Amino acid sequence: MFHTRTLKTHKNQTRFLYYFLVLLMAVVKAFIASLLISLLLLQLVAADQLVTSASKRKGTAPPAKIDCGGACAARCRLSSRPHLCKRACGTCCARCNCVPPGTAGNQEMCPCYASLTTHGGRRKCP
Repeated sequence: MFHTRTLKTHKNQTRFLYYFLVLLMAVVKAFIASLLISLLLLQLVAADQLVTSASKRKGTAPPAKIDCGGACAARCRLSSRPHLCKRACGTCCARCNCVPPGTAGNQEMCPCYASLTTHGGRRKCP
């Protein structure tokens, strides 16, 4: 009788230990999973901050200035009034930081350049 009771107690202890270990493994797995998810979220937040700060820096930096003198000289080289053309082109280039390619036309390449008009409503930029 004593031996049977000891075996039952031993089986109960073993079963208890088994369920305890299963429960402990489940808790450890949940902890590791939550830790990995937390690290992933931290990485995503850090990457978002990096992108946001880079875009802010990009937005505040002025665009590179072009050589208005050279661009307007090329634009006005075939003009019948080159000095007047270069003066108007220089004003437009300084405001828009853009000069359309070629000696005429191509206004769609620089929307700001194309939108400037004189007091009379005519296009200001050659």
